[in-house]
This record gives sequence, C-alpha cells and structure tokens, in this order.
Amino acid sequence: MRDVERMLRRAEEFAALEAHTDLAHADANQMHSAISRAAMLEIGPDWLKSEEKRARGRRACYLSAEYLVGRMVYNNLYCAGLLEETKRRMAEKGADLARMEDVEDDAFGNGGLGRLAACFLDSAATMNLPLDGYGLRYRYGLFKQSFDEDGRQKESPDDWARFGDPWSVRREDESVIVSMRTGDVRAVPYDMPVIGYGTDNIGTLRLWQCESLHEVDFDLFNRQKYAQASADKNRAEDITKFLYPNDTMPAGKAMRVKQQYVLVSASIQDMLRRYRRTHDGYDDFAAEYAVQLNDTHPVMAIPELIRLLELEGVEFEDAFAIAQRTFAYTNHTVMPEALEKWDLRLLRSVVPEIVEVMEKIDGRFCREMAKRGVTPTEELCIIQRGTEPRVHMAQLAVYASHAVNGVAEIHTEILKKSVLSAWYALYPERFQNKTNGITQRRWLGLCNPELTALLTDAVGDGFQTDLYRLDALKTRIDDDLCRRFLAVKAEKKRQLAEYIRKAEGVELKSDMLFDVQVKRLHEYKRQLMNALSILVLYHRLKAGTLPDFYPTAFLFGAKAAPGYDRAKTIIRFINQIAEMVNADADTNERLRVVFVQNYNCSYAERIIPEADVSEQISPAGTEASGTSNMKLMLNGAVTLGTFDGANVEIVEQAGRENNYIFGATVEELEALKATGYHPREIYDANPELRRAMDTLIDGTFPDADGGLHELYNALLDGASWHMPDHYFLLKDFDSYLEAKLRANRDYANRMEFAQKCLANIAGAGKFSSDRTIGEYARDIWRI
Repeated sequence: MRDVERMLRRAEEFAALEAHTDLAHADANQMHSAISRAAMLEIGPDWLKSEEKRARGRRACYLSAEYLVGRMVYNNLYCAGLLEETKRRMAEKGADLARMEDVEDDAFGNGGLGRLAACFLDSAATMNLPLDGYGLRYRYGLFKQSFDEDGRQKESPDDWARFGDPWSVRREDESVIVSMRTGDVRAVPYDMPVIGYGTDNIGTLRLWQCESLHEVDFDLFNRQKYAQASADKNRAEDITKFLYPNDTMPAGKAMRVKQQYVLVSASIQDMLRRYRRTHDGYDDFAAEYAVQLNDTHPVMAIPELIRLLELEGVEFEDAFAIAQRTFAYTNHTVMPEALEKWDLRLLRSVVPEIVEVMEKIDGRFCREMAKRGVTPTEELCIIQRGTEPRVHMAQLAVYASHAVNGVAEIHTEILKKSVLSAWYALYPERFQNKTNGITQRRWLGLCNPELTALLTDAVGDGFQTDLYRLDALKTRIDDDLCRRFLAVKAEKKRQLAEYIRKAEGVELKSDMLFDVQVKRLHEYKRQLMNALSILVLYHRLKAGTLPDFYPTAFLFGAKAAPGYDRAKTIIRFINQIAEMVNADADTNERLRVVFVQNYNCSYAERIIPEADVSEQISPAGTEASGTSNMKLMLNGAVTLGTFDGANVEIVEQAGRENNYIFGATVEELEALKATGYHPREIYDANPELRRAMDTLIDGTFPDADGGLHELYNALLDGASWHMPDHYFLLKDFDSYLEAKLRANRDYANRMEFAQKCLANIAGAGKFSSDRTIGEYARDIWRI
C-alpha cells in the first residue's frame, strides 16, 4: 500500500542526507531529487512483483529509437495516486511542489514517434499488460533550442541529467557486450518504472548506455598522451551521446548505424538471456516474446536475432521462422525518402555479420519469389542491386515479420495501395491498421486539471481509464456547460500568457483566439503555409479590409533538425514575421505571433490546454497519423486541417460541422501529379499570395545567407530533387485561408464555438492509446 506520509518522511531523510536541509527549505533540484528517490522506494515492491509476474508468461517488447517521456516526477506521482496528497502535505510545510516544474528536461525523444512510444508504455501499464520498452539512454536530449537576434535556430547540448537521474536504476549486472568492426562496447541498462494508473502494475523502460570496455589506457596516460589514452572511452560514449546525430556526411551515417545496432543487439541479447533462464532450446522463443519494431530504426533486430540464434546452433531456416513469428512492424510514414535504405558498404564497415544475414534473407526471398513466378523489382526486394547495393529496411521488415500496421485508417490504405502495394499483393493477411492514440492521464488529467474537474462533474469519473465515457458528454452540452468550459479555457490562456511573457518576452492577451501549430518542423507539415497566411491577414488588417477579424494569437512550437537548412529558414522567416507584426501598433492589438523556444513535451503540456484552433495542415496523404491533433482535440480545440492522417477519423468522431476541413484530397493530388502541376500559375493569379511570397525576396526581411530566396525558388521552380511546390502550399492556400477565416468568424459567437469544442472532447474516446494498445495486444502480440 502506497503511503504519502511514509514517502515524505523518506524524502525528508534524503534532503537531510544529500543537501543538509529539509523539504521546506530545499531548492527545486534538492526537492526534486528527495521526493523522486522517496517515491522510487515507495513503488519498489510493486515494481518487483510486476517484473516477477511478467517473467512467468508471454510478454511483449517495444523497440524504439526514442521515448519522449516528458517530466517524470509529476506524471509518476499522479499515476501512483500520490500527487494531490503530496501537494497538500508540502503546502502544509510551506513548500510549493510547483517549484520542481522546470527541473526535468525531455531526455530520450524528439517528436510524435517518441511520444507515442511513451504513451503506449503508459497504457500497457495501466491496462495490466506485460509490455516493456527498450531504447537508448542518450547523454543529451535532441538539443536545446534558442533563437539568435535574427530569429535563427541555435542548438546547444541539452544536458537533461545535470541534476541527477533519480528515476533510473543502473543494472551493471545485466550489461552486455555489443561487437562491431569499429570496436566493441559495453551496453549498460538503466531501468525506469512505468507506473500504471489506478493499479499496482508497473512496467519497465530499459535504456542502454554505451560505455568502453577500456576506460583509459594507463600506459598512454602515464606517457602523457592524454587524448589517445581516452580515445576508446570517447568512441564508445559518443554512440549514445545524442539522439539523431546529423547524418549529412558518412561519419554521421555510420554513427546512426552504430546507434541502431547497439539498440537491437543489446535488447535481443537481453531477451535471449532471460529466455534461457527457463528454457534449453529456442523453439518456444516466439511463444514467449512478441517484439514490436517502432518504425525502421530497430529493424536490424530481425537479422540480429537470426545471427544470434545461428551462433547457438539453430539452422538459418529455423531461425528465420522464429524471427518471423516474433517480430511485427509499425510503419510511420508514406514518404519513400523517409523509409531507411542503408548502403551495404556502410553497413559492412560497422556490422559485417549483419550484412551476411541480410543477404541470406534476400536470397530466401528471391527463391520464394521464383517459386511463385514473381520477378523482384525495386518496389519488391530486400536488397536493391546496382552500383551501390542498398538494403531496404521497411521491405525487410514486411518480409521477415508476421504483421505490418499503419497508424491511421487513411495511412494504412495508402500503404496498401501505393507505398507497399506490391508487398500487400503478396501478403495481404499481414497488413493491419492501428490508429495511434494518446494517454489521457498526461494529456488531460495531468496537464489540464481544471478541464478534468469540469468533465468529472459533467459525466462522472472513470474516463481516465476508459476515455469512451466522454461519449456521455454529447447529450449534456448546454449553455451552462459551455459557460463553464469557456471559464476553464480563459484560465488556461491566462496561465500560458503569463508563462510566455516571462519565457519569451511576448505579451499575449488571454481573451484572444489562440491558434496553435506545434509539431516537428518539416516542409510537409507546412508551417510555411501558415506563415504566408498570417502575412495576408496582416496586409489586410493594415489596409483596413478585414474589419470583423477576431483578435488572434498565432503560436508556433517546433524544432528543425540541425542539418535541415530549409526548415531552419522557415523558423527564421516566422520569427521575422513575428517581430514585424508584434511591433506594429496599427495591428498588434488584433494580431500577435510567437514562436516559442525549445518546444518540448513540457511546453506542450502548457500550450495544448489553452488552444482554440489546432492547425493540422499537411497535404492529404503525407502525415501518417499525428498525435498533436488528438491532444488538442481532447483539450477542446477544433481542428483546422486537411483530410490527412488521423484528421479523417477525428472528423468522423466529432463531426465535420465542428471542425474546419480544407484542401485537396489524396485522389485529387494524385491526379494533379499525373496531369501536371504549375504553381507559378497560381502565384500569378493571386495578388495577395504573391505579395506574401514576395516578402521572401523583396527585402522585407534580411536574407544574408540566401535562405529565403531559396524557399521562394523551391516553391515556384523546384529543385534538383523535387518538383515545384512539392507539398502543394499554393494549391491549398485559398481553401486554407477561407477555412481559417471561417473559424475566426465563428469564434466571435463564443457559446456556439464552445459547443464545437465540447463536441470534439465528447468524440475523443477513440483516440486513447489504451484503445490502440488493446488492439495491439489482441491482434498482434496476443498477450
């Protein structure tokens, strides 16, 4: 039985021991360490029992390159049922638990892929399902983002563990050796608890940290050759130093191969070691373990399992059959360029044994195709031949697994009809859909307690573990509920406006419409289209031709990959727009723009509850699913979006009349590609759009490096690797602007708009990760 009083007594002891103070006088870091360590002791017995239970039956393992776990102390106390009482007891001591809010940083993830993985572990723990996660323990987070005086993104190391890591347990006794041509490394596991809500069940996220087998060469050090003495240590530690190292050069590509191989080799070795404790042969391995590959990053696990089984004397065909029954693959993209393809020469330079197994798998596939009378093509192969042979990781995953799933209904259909159509024709029984989800514990209960209280009053408790209970809200939306909802939204806006004032130096009025686009910065997510629309609105306001425009704050949050120059230019462009718009006294009472710095999971927890409009504007057929759309929907924002990803299902659940859909469909865009697309004709015919685009080249904004000119040319003339406007900004622009203005006009009638928001909350039940994980457990993992 978890006991707050006992936990706080222990926390006082830790504070006294480590910081020579008590909780009432501890600073934020000291308080965080003391309470977190005490909480770990409090959940320890349940964690041990849960591990022992999982060891006795079939279990699932989730392999992912990233886990965006977010702030752990609040979420863990919340799920453990300790948060509210801890707040109360601390307040009695004269200490505010909120002081810990900025201690933790996001450690092991980047965006939706990692956040989804974290949600899945949360759901499995809450649902008492035996699922554990495997990943890498990066020394630094993705990077800490800031903006220079010109609005450019600056990256600096994100030292997430600088104040310690009380939520991890180092398991030196379960270290494994990972062998590579570039040098062997020791992978040391760190275990983090994943606490189920309303249950004693606790899952485990095991993260591997690379360390050297030889910390220092004493002879070289003694000869005062210090850099050489530590070279092996540095090479090993570099592997898990940064998430997604820049791979624009061969060294970066090799580093990514090392990361992926360490992840899969250490994890598979760990599973085999656990399995061997109770088994002699390997015939039952697939009956004991179900392994889900989260995108292509961990697909090397397939040949690695086969390699390790062959070392144990298992014949290749038997090892392949075991692997195929063990693995399932989740695809997260429809864009061919995002599907990993590794040059065999590069792979051989790091992990030659894996290439040998891949070639065996390829040979097996070719023999199978010959028997079926099928000729392998570039769309239907494991290894792509040519001057520089490459292995296609997604196609390897489809062939050597027993299940393949997309992450939204439209995404799965595109996989079947286009991206993996040749494979679907061969193995239709393997393809499934598992629409993504989010955990309502963090994305409602924890980040929006005010709305949680309102919904509890309206429909009763229980939706924290069964989100479908929000369906009952549909018949209870009336004027009183709308007024109470608006009061909650106003309070969340006030809280965010105050935080942004302090953190970003931008004043926002809390009675504005808050229009939000928060996600990774990528061209296909079309933050640039949003920016161009803001310029059109600004020009209209300056000209006095937009008299009924409801005052609006446009909020952006995103990081661009360090090597993605065009995405970084878009960030600079939006910041330049913000500087111009916010400084203009003629318009800044009605239009504000802010691009928040270092957008991460913790910032999302502040922004998402206050949003009125959720921008989900990728061209139809490009976003696999999206999860920010679900988080914003659950917190009462309407979707301004295309028929892309999970937007389609959001509209099905909440009603098209309660959202703002625009833009060409997948079929229309495919037809346009076939017949020819000429964005310059749209540019010439639309003077407002032309004026907005011309700010990229006419000197409105400084452009010393030519990045803005390059954006302009890419839209109208294309580049060597893509056609003009390859994400159809100009095609969808008028439809987008009309939908945005329609939402703005509708917002003026606050009660009717509140009804739309509440209808979205009521329709959010499908988008719980509990539902998603339940489907994985039933249809794929059979746990």
